[in-house]
Amino acid sequence: MGSALNQMFPPSPTFTDKTLHNQAGKVFIITGGSSGVGRELAEILFRAGGKVYIAARSEVNAKKTIDDIKSSSISSNVGELEFLHLELDDLSTIKASTDAFMKKESKLDVLWNNAAVSLPPLGSVSRQGYELMMATNCLGPLLFTQLLLPSLKATAEVTSPGAVRIVWTSSQYVDLQSPEGGLIMSEVTTPTKDKAKNYGTSKLGNWFLGSEMAREVGQYGIVSITQNPGNVKTNLMRHAKWMYYAAYPLLHKAKMGALTELFAGLSLDISMEQNGGYVIPWGRIHETPRKDLFVSLKTVDEGGNGRAKEFWDWCEEQIAKYK
Repeated sequence: MGSALNQMFPPSPTFTDKTLHNQAGKVFIITGGSSGVGRELAEILFRAGGKVYIAARSEVNAKKTIDDIKSSSISSNVGELEFLHLELDDLSTIKASTDAFMKKESKLDVLWNNAAVSLPPLGSVSRQGYELMMATNCLGPLLFTQLLLPSLKATAEVTSPGAVRIVWTSSQYVDLQSPEGGLIMSEVTTPTKDKAKNYGTSKLGNWFLGSEMAREVGQYGIVSITQNPGNVKTNLMRHAKWMYYAAYPLLHKAKMGALTELFAGLSLDISMEQNGGYVIPWGRIHETPRKDLFVSLKTVDEGGNGRAKEFWDWCEEQIAKYK
């Protein structure tokens, strides 16, 4: 509970848009960048001179966000904003999205897997029939990330170790709701009737994917790290408005969540030593994760229970034919 409270009532951030160095020449992708935390992060990076791709389903919404950000920026020393079509709940469309990006860009400095869906109506499924939160929060982002690895690796070859990053988005649900010892694979393959539990499974899945991806990309000097952006005011809880209003007094502005993501993606306090780690609000390394979850991140050979690897392998099997 102490860890959860520490994330609910964090100290003031130390790495902010005010301390961020110029990002000219860098290329970024933010999934779900049309609104909420993603939109705030896109504006910070744009004002810092970066080229930002807002990966989203709706071109209309993304372009409105782009126009709003541009019109609110009074400085001429800004970057670029681009729309990238992406439907994370339809695995068959994702390769077209990454192909479109790689036709335009030869590099990618940071990928923020920010998009998520929370507590949709029970029984909601993806185009391929997966539980919607598992598809949108885990399977889609993993496929998207793997298809972008050539761009990330190419960028890592010409930058310092740890500068190129993959950022995954988890939740405080991991500390509060995850079952003892990590997620239960039978509840992944056969989702429960408890929407909150399924959401927690997908968010722990994000940490598992971030940790396992670190094993894959660390040799190339790429950091894969997971973060809990914090309790912020966004439309993520649009399917559970009663929960949003109940928690409203404890919620912070969406920009605060963007600062957590900014730290995970660009802070020099993160190096290869933190690869596979976890960032908490508003930009701190999580030093006290639940011990049982930490054990689940380790393989059996490392003294763990291997659940992260088991989940990774299952996800790989589901997305294999869409690469």
